[in-house]
Amino acid sequence: MTFLAVRRWLGWSAGKLLVLDIGGGSLEIASGTDENPEATLSLPLGAARLTREFLSNDPYSAKGIKSAEKHVDDLLKSSLPESLRSHDANHFVATSKTFRTLARICAQWYGDNPKFLEKSALASALPRLATMTNKERAELPGVSSSRAQQIVAGGIVALAVMERLDVDEVEICPWALREGIVLRRLDWLAD
Repeated sequence: MTFLAVRRWLGWSAGKLLVLDIGGGSLEIASGTDENPEATLSLPLGAARLTREFLSNDPYSAKGIKSAEKHVDDLLKSSLPESLRSHDANHFVATSKTFRTLARICAQWYGDNPKFLEKSALASALPRLATMTNKERAELPGVSSSRAQQIVAGGIVALAVMERLDVDEVEICPWALREGIVLRRLDWLAD
C-alpha cells in the first residue's frame, strides 16, 4: 500500500522506484516500476524496537549505539536479497515520520532541502544526535518528545540501508500507508 501511494504521488515519469520506510517496528523496502512492487523486504528494524532493545540510557551510551549499528548492519547484510541489492531504480524515495524528521534536522543544521535526505548529511548528523539527551533532541525543529527518543535508532537504520543499497539521497514522500489504503479503497469503489 505504501508503494502504491508513493507511485501515485510521484507519477509514472518517476521510473523505477526504490522505496524505504522506517516504522516503529520494522524497516520496509520495496522496488518496482508498476503500482505493485516487484521486490519487497520487511525487517524487524523499526525505530521504537531498536530503541527498546539497545538505547536505554539518556544520553545513549557509545556501547548501545555500537551494538545497535552492528545489529542493523548484520541483519541487512544477511537478509537483503539480490533483487534489492542490485536494484536498478532511478528514483529513491523515503516515507515515514522518521525519514521526514531526519530530513528536517539535516535541513536545519546543514542548509539542506527538507524534501530530500542526503546520506552524507545524515552521516554527519547522527553522531551529534547520539550525544544529545532526549530533551535536547525534542527541542529541535519538528521533533516531538516521543520521536526524540527514537530518532537516533531511526537514523542508524536509515544510514545503514542507504549505505547498503548505495543510495546517496532519498526524496521524502509525504504519502505512505494511510494514503495507500485510501487509494486502494477508492480504486475498489470505482470498479
